[in-house]
Amino acid sequence: MEVIVTGPHEVAPTAAAVVLDRLGRLARAATRREPVLGLATGSSPLGLYRELAAAVADGRVDLAGAHGVALDEYVGLPQGHPQSYRSILVREVGERLGVPPDRLEVPDGSGDTLEELETAAAAFERRIAALGGIDLQILGIGANGHLGFNEPGSALASRTRVKRLSDRTREDNARFFSGFDAVPTHSVTQGLGTILEARTLLLLATGEAKARAVAAAVEGPLTSSCPASVLQWHPDVVVVLDEAAAAGLRNREYYAEAAAGLSR
Repeated sequence: MEVIVTGPHEVAPTAAAVVLDRLGRLARAATRREPVLGLATGSSPLGLYRELAAAVADGRVDLAGAHGVALDEYVGLPQGHPQSYRSILVREVGERLGVPPDRLEVPDGSGDTLEELETAAAAFERRIAALGGIDLQILGIGANGHLGFNEPGSALASRTRVKRLSDRTREDNARFFSGFDAVPTHSVTQGLGTILEARTLLLLATGEAKARAVAAAVEGPLTSSCPASVLQWHPDVVVVLDEAAAAGLRNREYYAEAAAGLSR
């Protein structure tokens, strides 16, 4: 795991450099194919998406042939709701990065029954497999350590499924809605096992409200009490933090030394 701690205004450019590096490696690979990006919503990755949009505008990368795969979707929001994750990804990612809407894969949360939602979740897993898997998964982290909508207590090997949102998560997301009661109670989310199958994981976190969860994920025990601790299982993880989000880390000095590579 590579942990990069930087200034608050450098988190997005640093994360964008990681994405561009991995896309470059994929383009140079002998088994070159259309890249598949795993896309997170929420406030954490918005700066990253702006940086990638600038790279597209400057001609440093072309994402018109890429596929985007969402982490999750709310259950029960009407089609076209501005806070549905499909709407957000089309608006904030697809339009800015030049990824066509028909190349954005989002779990279907429109089912009226648990059986319909579970069928849609299984279909989403099959679609990821058909694309050849996710090359780089962008992630945020919840204040309670959730990854995607995998709340504390989620099985570490879980697959895409229906999950009830914790009150903490709904409170955190209420700012995007008219209030707490307007936030959906359930989601369809990639499971932790699904997330771990991406070839690279890129986690972004800023602000002191995330410091405790970040420390538990990066340096704590591997436990379902902190779902993001599954990052420790993955062979290619990059964590980009500002100083506030990194405040709880015990091994800051080592991370800085490791980031210097062979030059020190």
